[in-house]
Amino acid sequence: MADAEFPQCRIVTERLLKPETVEKILNKLAVIPGIRRIVINGPSIPQKVPYGPARGLDNPHSGKATIRVGETDVDLKVQVGTFLLELETRDIVSQVEEACKEVFTNFSFSIKEGKFMRSTPTQVDYAKYGPNANEIMLGLVDPKNKTGPTLLQGNR
Repeated sequence: MADAEFPQCRIVTERLLKPETVEKILNKLAVIPGIRRIVINGPSIPQKVPYGPARGLDNPHSGKATIRVGETDVDLKVQVGTFLLELETRDIVSQVEEACKEVFTNFSFSIKEGKFMRSTPTQVDYAKYGPNANEIMLGLVDPKNKTGPTLLQGNR
């Protein structure tokens, strides 16, 4: 694997976002050159109601939606509250902050720089992708997920 260390940042919003807001910010971030990876985090939205009188029925949660990022349709399976970004250089952080200021107008957010994603393969990465895994996929593996990550082709 490559020995290069890429800067990373985490965007944390004050609240969980609606699908429309997630779509806006992801489309703003997708056009910024130099963003290598974006991971969205938040509590999962179950397909079926897990408990209560409606247990086992389809979950009518308003956060379950299909959004369009660039040319790709993405099914949201989480209520997004955090974005993890891996960047080519630190200079891009100011562009990311400007994009966030344009979209997050009604509530606050914070951007922190640090190390938030793995850059070396784990046992799960090795088990799922083998010894010659693509470095872009490292640390993105959820061992219980049957579908795998959604890949968006950026402007690289």
